[in-house]
This record gives sequence, structure tokens and C-alpha cells, in this order.
Amino acid sequence: MAALKKGRNASATSKPWRSLALILIAIVALTGGMFASGHTTPRLGIDLAGTSITLAAVPEAGQESAINKTNMDTAVSIMERRVNGLGVSEAEVQTQGDRNIIVNIPKGTNSKQAREQVGTTAKLYFRPVIATERAGGGAAPQPSATGEPSADPSGDKAGDKATDGASEEATDGSSASATPSSSATTQGRAVTDALKADESPSPTDKASPSASATGGASDPDAKLQAAYAKLDCTKESVRATAGDGAKASESTVACGQNSEGQWQKYILGPAAVDGTDVDEADAVLNTTSGAGWTVTMKFTGEGSKKFADITGQLAQKQSPQNQFAIVLDGEVVSDPYVRQALTGGNAEISGNFTQQSSQELANMLSYGALPLTFREDSVTTVTAALGGEQLQAGLIAGAIGLALVILYLLFYYRGLSFIAVASLLVSAALTYVIMALLGPTIGFALNLPAVCGAIVAIGITADSFIVYFERVRDEIREGRSLRPAVERAWPRARRTILVSDFVSFLAAAVLFVVTVGKVQGFAFTLGLTTVLDVVVVFLFTKPLLTLMARRKFFASGHKWSGLDPKALGAKPPLRRTRRPSAPAQTKEA
Repeated sequence: MAALKKGRNASATSKPWRSLALILIAIVALTGGMFASGHTTPRLGIDLAGTSITLAAVPEAGQESAINKTNMDTAVSIMERRVNGLGVSEAEVQTQGDRNIIVNIPKGTNSKQAREQVGTTAKLYFRPVIATERAGGGAAPQPSATGEPSADPSGDKAGDKATDGASEEATDGSSASATPSSSATTQGRAVTDALKADESPSPTDKASPSASATGGASDPDAKLQAAYAKLDCTKESVRATAGDGAKASESTVACGQNSEGQWQKYILGPAAVDGTDVDEADAVLNTTSGAGWTVTMKFTGEGSKKFADITGQLAQKQSPQNQFAIVLDGEVVSDPYVRQALTGGNAEISGNFTQQSSQELANMLSYGALPLTFREDSVTTVTAALGGEQLQAGLIAGAIGLALVILYLLFYYRGLSFIAVASLLVSAALTYVIMALLGPTIGFALNLPAVCGAIVAIGITADSFIVYFERVRDEIREGRSLRPAVERAWPRARRTILVSDFVSFLAAAVLFVVTVGKVQGFAFTLGLTTVLDVVVVFLFTKPLLTLMARRKFFASGHKWSGLDPKALGAKPPLRRTRRPSAPAQTKEA
């Protein structure tokens, strides 16, 4: 059995090309995947290229004490979920001082979209629509009598429907027959003029500011009508101040954008449902009814009753007063109409949503209600030029460290330094390619701490080579030739390398788990390079040294090989000699 085991080991060590071919194939495959994905450079982190948004909490009249640590922490949690809901990776949301929140968004994400979703996050309300008109003149056309859907007599399951702008439909999720109309809008924003199929609106369709309010709202007073008349939603400055100072219990005016990119103005009644009454909202691909992407809402116990009450009242009204507006920070983001009371605590808004538009609306519904109002104080963008300078400085530091390591290896190990340098280059190539692939795959972003982790990894990787080389030298000092020394040194060196790398990886894993933000980039890079160190040592360094041991330059112990027995103080090889026999003694008679 011992002879068979020795034969297997001899066979394995006699074919180091297998390991070298395996790691070469892996490098080629990963490089091919990198170019095929179109991401040939690592994704940069916030400190190298990104946007930093500073939000300041604004106290409302009589509620200055609301700005406290509890509410600030709640706001951070909500904003963080909203940013993560956009698919943003490595985003940071944290407090600064007692009333500021910093939102850091890395390059490669839609910073404008994130600003709209985070910077404008204040209060979310469901308000009944009293009147609506396209900004710039002319009432928004409404569906005619032939186009107005009738109440479904089949009951709640098929009848709990609402449509955004008479084109997007919301159900309680139990209807399988709900489908978007042929003229569905592209988003969940309500626009009654989206019904292009109706070419002849009835004379009664014009929305009048004097229409009766729904949901308990009184007729608009003269002041509100005047504000509505002069409201020009095409101007950004006007939109920003529309409805300022209005309380939740008061009627107000607001602006919203339709599917055609046109602005609509509204008179809205008092808030019937608060954003905090929405338990959760999700973007769902509805394949059962063919409705495509939809937004499902689940209300709290109290919210379910409020929503059922308001939709029951709205269902009895004529358009546009059968619509309720979803208002975020004073802007209407959606205004579906109602055909029947939506009971059960669940609702589904359907239409011609895209995945992005449905996710945006779901995020607003889920995370729109903050305990405080915030003002966007400043926006700082780290440009590619500035980030490039910082990255260049980090790379220069890494190059200096690598050069010092190579000089040390050349001075101390001479010919063996060729193997060490080649191993370092292979490790660097694998690290770069994997980082470039991890950007689009898991959202990994290379920040300055991550660059620091990669620089530290140079020493960790070089340390593994040194451990192996010194074991080989110890065997040569014992009087063995190079080829047996390479094989005998490997088991001991391998055990030491594995223990050392395990400790480094464990430290990186603990650091990644217990820290947040940029420090995680350092921990992740350190852990990744530690794993790659094991791969390179096993599949490249050891097989390459086995091949080099067969070359005369190394096998003969050339003085520049780094393995000269005389320079290492090797003992002469032990040789067995025959003990001389004692002379025979003659016996005397």
C-alpha cells in the first residue's frame, strides 16, 4: 500500500502543467466574461466618483420638538430602504449633527432618480380629487359616456377596481379579468387626457373648480379657486411652492405630470388616508391577468377602514371626482379613479407600467411617509477627474509598495524572485478581473479603503511565497537535492499558508460583518485577495517551482538561483559506509 501511495504522489507532482493550465483557463474565461459584459474597469465607489446629498430637517410650526434622535433615526432607516429599493449598492445614509442627513450615492446609479426619491421624501397622503385641469389652459378631457366603465355587478372580487387616468386599473388583487385599456398610460401618474381613444368627450366632462368635494371636503372657497386659477404647473418655481402651508385636514392645490410629460393642476380635498397607513407596497409582474407590471398595496388595520370609506364615497361620484390623488411632498404622483369601494385592506394599481415606473411608485408608497420634513441643503458630486486623482494617488502608493517588495525579493531570493513576481502578477490579474465582474453582478464598488485592502494584500501574498521558499531552503540545508526538497517542503509550507490565510480571512469576515460603509470595502477586498492567494499558491506557485526545479540553472544550485547549497550552509549529504571488519584472531593450540 505504501508503494501505491508513493506512486500516486509521484504521478501528481510529475504533471504540474495540469494546474498551470487550469489557472490559465480560468484567467482567460474570466477575462472573456469581463469584455463580454462590457464592464472592463471596476465600478468606482462614492469617494472616487459619486454624489453626496445633504438634507436638513425643517421644523414645522409648533412642532420644533419633533426633530429628535428617534425621528432622525427613523428617517435614516426609511431613506436607506428607499435608496436600496432603487437597486443602489454601497449607498450610505447617515446622520450628521442633530438635524442633518447625508446620503451618498456611488457613480453608476441614477443619481437624479435617487435625488427625486430621497430628497423629496416628506409626507405622503391620499387625497380626493375635486377638480383637475391641464396646466396651460383647457380642462383635461374626460372619458365620454361610452368610455366610462360601469360598476361590475359581480361583487368585490371583480369590482374593486380603479384606473389611473381612466386608463390604469387597480384591483384588490383577486380579479383575474383586470387588464389595462388600449390607451393605458406609461406610468402610474394620473391623467385623464391619456384616454386618446375617446375623441368626443361629453359636454359634462369639463372639470370645474366649483365641483362638489368628495370625501367630506367642502366646495372650494374663493381663495382656493383663485390659487387654482393662477396656478401654472409648467413653472418649476410655482410647482415647488404649490400647496405650501396646507394642513392634512385642509383642501389644497397641487401639480402632477401625466404620461405625455405634461403638467396637470389639481384641487384636492383633505387627506383621507395617511402614508403611514400603507403597510407595504410592491411592484409585481402580473402574468395571471395579463396586466403586466402592477403595484400592490397592503394597508394597516386602521388604513384599511379609511381606504374602504374613501373609495366607497368616491365610487358614487362622476369623473374627475371619483379619483383619489396619491400626493408625495405636495406633488401628485398618481390619481387612479374608483368604481367601487376597495375593501379587504389590499389594492392593486395596474396599467401600462414598466418595471422601473412600477418600482418607483411602489417605493413612494412604501417609504414615502417620513416623521419629518427635509430640505435639500447641498449636493456635492465627485467628478471623474477628482476621483481619478484620488485613485491615481492610491495606485501610486500601491506601485511603490509592490516595487519595494520586488526589490527585496530580488536581493534576497535572486532567481526565485522570478517565481514570486510571476505569482504576484497572476494574483493581480485575477483580482482586477473579478473586481470588474463583481460591479455589475453584485454591485461591488471600488473605494479608497478597498484600494488600501488590495495594497495590504501584496504583503499577504508575498508572505505565502516566502514561507514556501524558506521551507525549500531548509530542506536543502539538510543536504537534500532541489527536486526532493521542493516536494518535501510543500506539505509543511502548505499547512502554514492555510493557517495564516484562514486567520486573515476570518479577520476580514468579522470586519465586514460588524462594520458599515466604506470600511466594508476594505474588508471585502482583503477577504477576496486572501482567497485568491490560496488559489495562486496551490495552482501556480507550487507547480511553477516544480517545473523550475527540473531546470539546470536551479537544480545545479547556481549562485544566482537563490538555492546555492554553499551559500545556504548545506550539510554534506549523508552516505552510508561499510564498517571495517575486525582482524581475525588466531588461536594457539
